[in-house]
Amino acid sequence: MPSVLTVTQLNRYVKNVLEGDFRLKDMLIRGEISNFTDHYKSGHFYFTLKEGDCAIKAVMFASYAKNVPFHPKNGMAVIVRGSVSLYERDGSYQLYVYDMQPEGKGSLQLAYEQLLQKLKSEGLFDEERKRPIPRFPERVGLITSDTGAALHDMLNIITRRYPPAQLILYPALVQGKSAPASLIRALDYFNRNHSCDVIIIGRGGGSLEDLWAFNDENLVRAVAASDIPVISAVGHETDVTLCDFAADLRAPTPSAAAELAVPDASMLLKQIQRREQELQNLMQYKLFAARQYFDSVMQRESLKNSKVYLEEKRRRLSEHQAFLQNDMTHRLNNCREQLAAKSEQLSLLNPWNQLQRGWSLTENAAGQRLSSVTQTASGQMLITTLSDGRIVSRVESVKPNKNSTKGAK
Repeated sequence: MPSVLTVTQLNRYVKNVLEGDFRLKDMLIRGEISNFTDHYKSGHFYFTLKEGDCAIKAVMFASYAKNVPFHPKNGMAVIVRGSVSLYERDGSYQLYVYDMQPEGKGSLQLAYEQLLQKLKSEGLFDEERKRPIPRFPERVGLITSDTGAALHDMLNIITRRYPPAQLILYPALVQGKSAPASLIRALDYFNRNHSCDVIIIGRGGGSLEDLWAFNDENLVRAVAASDIPVISAVGHETDVTLCDFAADLRAPTPSAAAELAVPDASMLLKQIQRREQELQNLMQYKLFAARQYFDSVMQRESLKNSKVYLEEKRRRLSEHQAFLQNDMTHRLNNCREQLAAKSEQLSLLNPWNQLQRGWSLTENAAGQRLSSVTQTASGQMLITTLSDGRIVSRVESVKPNKNSTKGAK
């Protein structure tokens, strides 16, 4: 006589049979999603995988679901990887999924398109909300890796094109899971301190995976919300990220962003010289016209007998001519001197030049600049920026000057 089993024993036996079959483990299954539920509290995905008239219930636990970059929807054709087992409580067998890919399209590309449409429908990319880039920025904020070639290219171009500009670098991660948060901190720093007139954010080229940080929704929203105009310079000319759509101006490369951020000082000088020549030509024309008019008046019969009067007018005309020429020359010389002085003054403020002379910038681990030994203590980590890189060190001791009024902690 067969033994009597409980329901629990039966379900547990069937579960062991299913889980013991190696053919039901690590399978790739194609199907269409239906009855999809994203459980917002637990983070689990519950759905049914259908094909024709057949269906199987499926679950994807939060630890796996969080790695799916796109948002699954009903009717979406997918290929899942998983194993079959039995849910003992209900006595129903189901598919336990630990990877999901959209059929016919990469998961990152699908996630990119989904987020693009979402943010576009919110008006985040509208041209009307974008601000103009300042024509003559005094300070340019750079958000990029401090070890990448992109930084070197931007520094060379900006210092060559517009020496008066002050460059402020906020080093940030530009690749990997931690990159979006690092880039957002940099944007927040510049906006919170109003420390620059325009921001360039970007990196060099790479694959879609390499550039994926610049498609992060939180970063894209931070770029759009920036009070300071932002130039996005991510990858090569053919690379387009969501940050490019949200920024006030998109540059095809970091080098192009540097050229768009500042004017060309040599071109400005040529414009000044051209305007100077135009003013001189205009003055000569006006003097020539006045002399012609004077000569025509001199030919009038009524004035031919008034030699003394005419000589006085001629003398005064010559004096006015000399005065105008001297005044114009004086004004142009003053303009040149002021321009040269301002250019030299702004060049002295350029931190890049200071670093080239042997100066350095010291910050604590939180990114705060140190101007006194009282701002640090033994054991703290310090970051020192030099012209060719950064030094990370730890304080062994703090020794204030003898004439200092405060001691270090």
